[in-house]
Amino acid sequence: MLSPVACRSLRTLLMDGFECLPVRCSAPAPAPFLLHRLLHLSVHHCSANPRRPGSKNLPFCHRSSGFCSFSYRPFPSRNNVARPAVRPGVAKRIAYLKSKLEEQGIGYGNGKPGTYWRNLCPKCQGGSSKERCLSFFIRVDGLLASWVCFRATCGWRGSVRPFEESKIVYAKTRQTLKLKDYRVITENDLQLQPLCEELIAYFSERLISAKTLQRNGIMQRKYDNQIVIAFPYRRNAALVSCKYRDVSKKCWQEVGTEHIFYGLDDIKEAGDVIIVEGEIDKLSMEEVGFPNCISVPYGLPAQASKELLAEDEDTEFQYLWNCKEYLEKASRIILATHANGPGQALAEELARRLGKERCWRVNWPKKNATELCKDANEVLMYFGTDALRKVIENAELCPIMGLFHFSDFFNEVDAYYHQIHGSERLVSTGWKALDELYNVVPGELTVITGVPNSGKSEWIDALLCNINEACRWKFLLCSMENKVRDHARKLLEKHINKPFFDSRYGESTKRMSVEELEQGKKWLDDTFYLIRCEDDSLPSIEWVLQLAESAVVRYGIRGLVIDPYNELDHQRSSNQTETEYVSHMLTKIKRFAQHHACHVWFVAHPRQLQNWRGDAPNLYDISGSAHFMNKCDNGIVIHRNRDANAGPLDRVQVCVLKVRNKVAGRIGDAFLSYNQTTGNYEDWHDGAIYSKLCDMVDDTETNVTCYGESLHAR
Repeated sequence: MLSPVACRSLRTLLMDGFECLPVRCSAPAPAPFLLHRLLHLSVHHCSANPRRPGSKNLPFCHRSSGFCSFSYRPFPSRNNVARPAVRPGVAKRIAYLKSKLEEQGIGYGNGKPGTYWRNLCPKCQGGSSKERCLSFFIRVDGLLASWVCFRATCGWRGSVRPFEESKIVYAKTRQTLKLKDYRVITENDLQLQPLCEELIAYFSERLISAKTLQRNGIMQRKYDNQIVIAFPYRRNAALVSCKYRDVSKKCWQEVGTEHIFYGLDDIKEAGDVIIVEGEIDKLSMEEVGFPNCISVPYGLPAQASKELLAEDEDTEFQYLWNCKEYLEKASRIILATHANGPGQALAEELARRLGKERCWRVNWPKKNATELCKDANEVLMYFGTDALRKVIENAELCPIMGLFHFSDFFNEVDAYYHQIHGSERLVSTGWKALDELYNVVPGELTVITGVPNSGKSEWIDALLCNINEACRWKFLLCSMENKVRDHARKLLEKHINKPFFDSRYGESTKRMSVEELEQGKKWLDDTFYLIRCEDDSLPSIEWVLQLAESAVVRYGIRGLVIDPYNELDHQRSSNQTETEYVSHMLTKIKRFAQHHACHVWFVAHPRQLQNWRGDAPNLYDISGSAHFMNKCDNGIVIHRNRDANAGPLDRVQVCVLKVRNKVAGRIGDAFLSYNQTTGNYEDWHDGAIYSKLCDMVDDTETNVTCYGESLHAR
């Protein structure tokens, strides 16, 4: 064995100062003997620590061609004399290869040879995900350029050598099913015979005429010393398969034959196609004037599958893919499978594969007080031809998730009009000054902001107490800034209208008694539920909404308070901006509110206001995103007067800056007075409303709200 020094000298001599790096070749067949392969073996055995290639995902043409690919890096000579990076003529070859790549739509740009690059495939454009699925490569010596798309549905690949034409290979069209050598059968081979009188009478009892039997070529066969019914399956009049049925309704089919729909030739040019679950049901449809009917050759398990398989794996629906060219022409497909569970599961599976947008479902009539007719033949036998014809004529579109008619919601519209359930009614805030501006609507989102120490949380607590007193609503509080005992104190003071302590803020008012405290504690426990983190971690919005859903079901809460926004965990993905995150978060909150008819109050602090002069901020000042204004249903700013020269210090300005639902209120300002002793709010003086409406400007189909100046004095 050569010493490492000798090997290194040999390698340097052979490669003219370039070290050959081995690249793993996954081809099972041995590659032809080449000098490069000899060098590959030399490096592999002589180098004490051979480098691995930079990419493990080599192009398919590299892995499957039976040849090994190499990347090279300069190996410094012992005397440290700089050697040229490439041999003479290499630059010309590389330039040619780059031009050939560009001809295929592959932009190499300033990429360095010897490195694998990824980009969008010019053929499939990365699919719907826009994945950079194309890998391309130019050898350092300029002897080969290659590329491959790793998307299974594309597979475009190719290669080119200097001053030669490109060799391009397209992925083979995926065959829907594995090719099989199906049996070739004939009526003589199967020993089929015309129907006997007894079987004709049997069909007659099921209201199937001899004419229909003859047209469909129904025959019989002797099997295990009994006569069984034979249903020939034909395509273009040629016998493809045959299914049998004995008097006990046991069915079986010829093995080794192709699976197709029964009655396939009857839908060659049909725009409307009816699919049933049984050959006798197909004959029944023909009896009432619908020859454009086919039957599945066999049924399915009791429930639909969770995932839709690829065509080449979808063995249970092999018959559908074998006949898909017949069904592609149909503009309407009526699914008339059995009324039981397996039949409805079959209809769902067929609709998923055929496209729900063109599928219709039938509603089977009742044959008695508790049972539905099972199938087409049962309707024909119980109610006659007109009834079966009406079943098909009255078929309904298959429901598509997320697509509705207004009629699907007319019950909800009627309840809203008559205010039947109570959840449709507006809930007053309890302050006359706000009755015209803001009312609480179940299922909406109200965003509240204000500069620090303006009383946002105090105002919300007072609002909840008013609503509970009037409507007995229950609430879920996610208020991470408040200690539980302090929050309980504030709520009890507002409810009992007395201070919790004998202290300075209580002035001369006597504190609540022990009896009042006990009554208040029971009210607290019946009215409010808390979301608290047991550890030091911050809660995520998903966690809060999950608990809120549980509280809706378990306790019947009607309102959720999230106070404030910056106390939540806002980890977002690296490719998501804060604006996108806020939009996604608010969408989740609104969906929760709408789905559970639960009003959500969301408190968000404004960003640091530079050169703030004491005036009220607006919703666009909220830290994080303008979506707090854009996506909320109602937007409110709570602002407390801090200047004694501008008016009383107990005056609180409630700025209603956005009301999406005109039934709930309008834009304007209202003034309340704050009672420091009890934490309650009252209408200012005689309840007069100070409001100034803002003009609504229609700018490029976007309503831009212009906020009027707040009135600071009566």
